[in-house]
Amino acid sequence: MLLHEDEGKVNVSSRETTPPPPLPPRPQSKEIFGDHLSPSSGSGTLRLASKSSRPSLLSQATTAVSRTDVHTRAPLDTESTKSSPPSHAASIRPGGNYLSQLFPQLGEVDDTASVKSFKPGLEPALDGESLFGEVNGSDNNDNKLTNAWQKLNSQLEHDDSLELVLLDDDMNSLQLQDELEGLEPTIEDSDEQTVLHAWSLKLKHFFILSSSGKPIYSRHGDDQLVSRYIGIIQTIISFYEESNDVLRTFTAGKTRFVILCKGPLYLVATSRLRESEAQLRNQLESLYMQILSTLTLPHMERIFANRPSSDLRRPLQGTEVLLDGLADGFTRGSPSTLLSSLECLRMRRSERKLIDEALLKTRSPSLLYGLLVASGRLVSVVRPKRHSLHPGDLHLIFNMLFEAGSVKANGGENWIPLCLPGFNNTGYVYMYVSFFSTNENSFEDNRASSANDNDELAIVFISASKEAFYELRTMRDELVGKLQETSLMSTIKKEVRKGHAACSELIPGTVLRHFLYKSKGNVQFVMPSFGPHFGTMVTKRRLMSLYHEMHESMHVRTANLKVQHSAGRTATMIAWETPMFELYCVAGPHASRTALSQGANRIVQWIKREEERIFIIGGAVF
Repeated sequence: MLLHEDEGKVNVSSRETTPPPPLPPRPQSKEIFGDHLSPSSGSGTLRLASKSSRPSLLSQATTAVSRTDVHTRAPLDTESTKSSPPSHAASIRPGGNYLSQLFPQLGEVDDTASVKSFKPGLEPALDGESLFGEVNGSDNNDNKLTNAWQKLNSQLEHDDSLELVLLDDDMNSLQLQDELEGLEPTIEDSDEQTVLHAWSLKLKHFFILSSSGKPIYSRHGDDQLVSRYIGIIQTIISFYEESNDVLRTFTAGKTRFVILCKGPLYLVATSRLRESEAQLRNQLESLYMQILSTLTLPHMERIFANRPSSDLRRPLQGTEVLLDGLADGFTRGSPSTLLSSLECLRMRRSERKLIDEALLKTRSPSLLYGLLVASGRLVSVVRPKRHSLHPGDLHLIFNMLFEAGSVKANGGENWIPLCLPGFNNTGYVYMYVSFFSTNENSFEDNRASSANDNDELAIVFISASKEAFYELRTMRDELVGKLQETSLMSTIKKEVRKGHAACSELIPGTVLRHFLYKSKGNVQFVMPSFGPHFGTMVTKRRLMSLYHEMHESMHVRTANLKVQHSAGRTATMIAWETPMFELYCVAGPHASRTALSQGANRIVQWIKREEERIFIIGGAVF
């Protein structure tokens, strides 16, 4: 406030009424993290800010945000997340001035401010930190770190959220080796308490029960072992229902419980593998779809309408192997389930187009959908115009093909009635399946030996007519004949035998050890091989735990950051999300921020070059 005398009177004037000088114009090019974002592709380029004590105000646009826009994430064990108030929530809307739309409060701070993910409990003055470690003004000796920041740094050395995942997996590694083993007692180990102890050591359980408390399915243990726990679960859920409330999730120690109520069914998952509620709920949804694929929704509702205490195990008899296959896949770690997308076999666009043409030329009038699948990866698909199969339905089909040994029996040829819940949960369709292997024998020999081959190929035809078996078998023979005439069958087998390429082969010279890239528009993903760094079941599960952690942090409701970086003593990660794709990268513990960002950019560039080879765009349409 300024005081001055004028003709004997005291007047007060505020500096706040004086308009500030105009700011210099910002660059008009669309830039994010220092590089251009192509409005046509939408993919952009990722560049992390380099260290600088005081960048010029006239430099390129930065990721400056006001303190209220900084997303605050707690470590996993605190189960809490802080975020900016709704009134200052940032959004990503491409077009126009990208940064001004993303961060409307850019003018409130200078251009040295960046983004920092940090633990709760800090004073607001610490919000304007760099996402990748720099503290604003840290180069200035006069600017001392506060006590809160010093305590945070010391705590992060022992409590880093990424490191917690790795430490927990270290402790669970020995248990994970026996996680998928059965609990049948031997002569030396027939004591009930010993079996119960082995059951309690399992890191993950799935239970399915009816609303009346009848057990339907459990991944580990028989009815006698799990019945007491099924009763407890049913009691807890009923207690909340009597209060007109729905119990969704709770945590006891390091175990997370997630409950999914679907009409007369309760599906429950317990996990000590540091998976989020949303991830476990997605797994329970897949188990529920597996049940519907056998019964259909109207049939199941009629069963419980006539008799609420019905035992659903009888109509589901024989499907335990399918449920076990799904559950074990979730425990080992399934990128397809995590990303809710499918993986395709990499091959040339011209070759895939010839396969599509062969499918269309040999198409039967009764055909609804046709799939060519190799080792769990989609080679080609034929479908009606404006219709496509739900990814969840395709997961069920792949699980049935490659997890159920009975499907590969009978010379690799089957006729299976099933319900596709994503397509129509009220009725059945009929699936013709024919297997063949990737060796160089004749097709007939391949069919007989496919059950012992780890790289199976399958032709799948789906029809609404239950009388179409011989018609679809004829289509199969004609299709295989055309593929052999044009050498496409040999091409498919060759690509299958290649397997996944190593990350260093796809991106030479990169520090990255593995990555997951999901194309949102195609609902498909691509990844390199797990070897050499993640070739065993334990190391693969550790890697998937890292992906689960970063996926959760990117998709939590209060998340505003679209690029996140995590570093621990044994691994570093970066996650990047745009309207077009999601990218998760893992490198060694000493990888620099610059090397990570360069690796991420090179992956995006490689995807753009190889897009029509690694993704199926459209498929064969009739």
